[in-house]
Amino acid sequence: MTSFVIQSHVDRPETPWTSPFAGSTTSRPHDPDCTFCQIIDRSLPATIVYETPLVIAFLDILPLRRGHTLVVPKMHCSRVSELPAPYAGAVGEAVSVVAKAITQAIDHTGLNVVCNQEYAQAVPHVHYHVIPSPIFSTTSALTPKRPEVKPPSQRAMHRLEFASRSELDDDDAEVLAEKIRSKL
Repeated sequence: MTSFVIQSHVDRPETPWTSPFAGSTTSRPHDPDCTFCQIIDRSLPATIVYETPLVIAFLDILPLRRGHTLVVPKMHCSRVSELPAPYAGAVGEAVSVVAKAITQAIDHTGLNVVCNQEYAQAVPHVHYHVIPSPIFSTTSALTPKRPEVKPPSQRAMHRLEFASRSELDDDDAEVLAEKIRSKL
């Protein structure tokens, strides 16, 4: 049985790279049909704000709010529960570094950090969303103008936020990315 398994891998093509495991050379798990793998390989464009040998972070093209950034391991893995420890650690560190830079770049400390596994996971590749929280002011559409009017429920606010999403403009993305990069 073992020889059959070994033989089936003899002519398998590999993508060489430097492994995070004691400098050994191995192949990085990669899915050519995965949007994030294509961004990692630079075959799809993205506004990259942070990168290490194990992690990449880029602005979401359909952000919930200004500064919405994705932090992605450079290894294709669809479940965070299966992500090898070196990548999990590198992603955790990157989330912290990127979160700090975003809060400084937009001068607002409120954030949501979200990672989905299977459920609500649009791209089946581990990724964390670092999303600035909404900023409500007295002129906000979500803030009542009269004190007797009840503020909207959290569910209603989420619906309004989702409905207000729009695609990120390339020029705006580059200006924002530069502000975030300057804080790293």
